[in-house]
Amino acid sequence: MQRLKIDLRWGVIVVVLVGAALRFGHLDLKPLWLDEILTALLSLGRTGSDVPLDRWVSIAQLHDLFSLNPDVTCADIRHIVTTESTHPPFFFCLIHQWLQWVQPTFDRLTWQLRSIPALFGIGSIAAVYWLDRVAFSAKAGLVAAALLAVSPFAVYLSQEARHYTLPLLLVIVALVGLVQFVRNLVRGKRVSTWTRLLWVAANTIGLYAHYFFVVAYGAQLATLASVAIVRREGRKSLKTWLGELGFWLTPALLFLPWLTTLLHHFDRPETDWFKPFEPSWTDHFAPIVQTLASWVLMAIALPVEGQPLWFAIPMGLAMVGFTLWLTRVAWRGICDRWQAIDRRLELLTLASFTGWSLLAFASIVYGFGKDITTAPRYHFIYYPGICALLGAALTSEKQPLRRSSVVVAVGLLSSLFVTSDLAFHKPYYPRQLARSLEVDRNVPIATVVGYQNLQEIALGLSVALELPTSSKFALLDRTQSYEFVWNTLETLSDTPNFPLDLWVIAPGLRQAEYPQTLVLSGSNCDRDPNEYHRLGVPYQRYQCSRSIASSLQ
Repeated sequence: MQRLKIDLRWGVIVVVLVGAALRFGHLDLKPLWLDEILTALLSLGRTGSDVPLDRWVSIAQLHDLFSLNPDVTCADIRHIVTTESTHPPFFFCLIHQWLQWVQPTFDRLTWQLRSIPALFGIGSIAAVYWLDRVAFSAKAGLVAAALLAVSPFAVYLSQEARHYTLPLLLVIVALVGLVQFVRNLVRGKRVSTWTRLLWVAANTIGLYAHYFFVVAYGAQLATLASVAIVRREGRKSLKTWLGELGFWLTPALLFLPWLTTLLHHFDRPETDWFKPFEPSWTDHFAPIVQTLASWVLMAIALPVEGQPLWFAIPMGLAMVGFTLWLTRVAWRGICDRWQAIDRRLELLTLASFTGWSLLAFASIVYGFGKDITTAPRYHFIYYPGICALLGAALTSEKQPLRRSSVVVAVGLLSSLFVTSDLAFHKPYYPRQLARSLEVDRNVPIATVVGYQNLQEIALGLSVALELPTSSKFALLDRTQSYEFVWNTLETLSDTPNFPLDLWVIAPGLRQAEYPQTLVLSGSNCDRDPNEYHRLGVPYQRYQCSRSIASSLQ
């Protein structure tokens, strides 16, 4: 028995090291994209007013924008986040403190921003081991930790400079407390003070780290209430549960000062992207399909995006086939666990948490009309429940060890695809887009991006940072209309030298709506009909040459 404990400890160490290698491997390979640009600006203490708008700027000037503002405090960060984003402030204050310590440089900024989420991702591996060890067994904990360590979904979240792995870790810690709450209360025992404080801290910090943590916290309360109703044993037991209600509501009370800000952020225009661009009858079914697709990506992610059909179709079928096999194996394992009786309560607790979380997602999608299932990353909030249940299922008495090995091996291969940028692509490709603008290397490039909010400014900046340093760049306000952009373009000073390739990146603009000719510094720029593209956003090439009349002036 002692040797088994030692082997399990070494197993956990190996699993954590593998998870760390995956998360820090090629950490800065992929360029910063829209959301990460926002993280950078907010954490560096920059505001929208710091971004040069409605004028030509050099790429070197944009590099200077991404430097630390040394005079900004956490209170300033909180104010900036409140007014210029739709997120709670805790994560951004944390990253700001980290950047103050490491003193960021532009060349290392990507790695420096992503390293903290990667560390939280590693912490989640150890935490899920703890969760399944408390709920089921050390063996189940080891398998759950291995699943999370090699999950392409978890690796993807850990390699992004966003606030997903922090609440992911906090959800796992909170679930450890939830399992102990339910177990002790059903048995009539008092939960330890340490567990209580840890549960309150995890939930409170989680609420200030990501708004979706409201789903996780609400699912825990619903689980506690459900178990109280199903498992109550007379009036005395019910009084015990009701007596705990005030304590369970402590995180909500501690979050009350921020509640009005949350409600304000919920109705901000920046959240409108959750609504369909062109509503249709398929919107009723899309969330279900997107949720199922996100579950697939939690276990397997093969190269299908941007691949030729002859390759993508077999890869897609392989992913579906593996998922169906894993679903069948997991269901049998859950049934085996249920028949064992001794851990039914823990199984019911984690299943209830996951089920209530999914119900909350459905309420947000169909009740509030905001499809948060569109992006797979948002399913992080209940992923710990699925991971913990899967770890328990794969370690039931009737499950052969080789099945766990197969799932881990597939996850490891998938994660290598993720870290190599062959899977889990972003909604658009800033580096690929920027490189595609260099049609003629003998002609200088000028790029224009239309914006109407901070998100579109960040989108433009993500592309600009991948452009040649010799090129020019401009962010032009399209709030009124794109006609205003064309007029502004005509009046801009410090126009780049001709001849020139002018590229217009226009979010929300259809191909037919691009004008045939644009005027730049008194000269015509003609639309190239063969150079219209879309890589998440549409962009069009215009060829500009100095007119004879302008050259004689």
